[in-house]
Amino acid sequence: MNLILFGPPGSGKGTQAKRLVETRGMVQLSTGDMLRAAIASGSELGERVKDVLARGDLVSDEIVIALIEERLPETEAAGGAIFDGFPRTVAQAEALDAMLAGRGARIDTVIRLLVDEPALLARVTGRFEEQGRPDDNPETFKTRLAAYNAQTAPLLPYYEGQGKLRAVDGMGSPDTVSQAIEASLQTVQA
Repeated sequence: MNLILFGPPGSGKGTQAKRLVETRGMVQLSTGDMLRAAIASGSELGERVKDVLARGDLVSDEIVIALIEERLPETEAAGGAIFDGFPRTVAQAEALDAMLAGRGARIDTVIRLLVDEPALLARVTGRFEEQGRPDDNPETFKTRLAAYNAQTAPLLPYYEGQGKLRAVDGMGSPDTVSQAIEASLQTVQA
């Protein structure tokens, strides 16, 4: 099963993806984690990504798609992928659909985490204070949220039109959200 966890920055996608990795053995493809790893490597790509993320901008489709594509054999061996932070635009969704179709696969479902934006700001501010992630400072978060609302929100009708979109209340405890996601996945035919 291939699924997308969909929601604005700070909505809990990473937490829920990690839980699905543990319970279902799937591979999490977190573009945020992949991009942070590129930064940590000190490579030329990492330096480019560092500057983009520090501004709160989105990394180019070309870079993100290449990172995803090189991980697909791993996801196939594990029986599925959890896309966390990708796709962010309709163009990326179309590229992902084409990439998967070329491998005889597809996105089976999209789980949308419904959250309250002021609560997200409080969540991200706390994460910034605890972890010091530069992409989580409150001002950068506001830029990322605006980019999400402008560029990523159009994915809702894209996946709704395919009958793949399912909504889950993302404001509960991590355990409550996990249970709701699992219940939703039980209705998906892979």
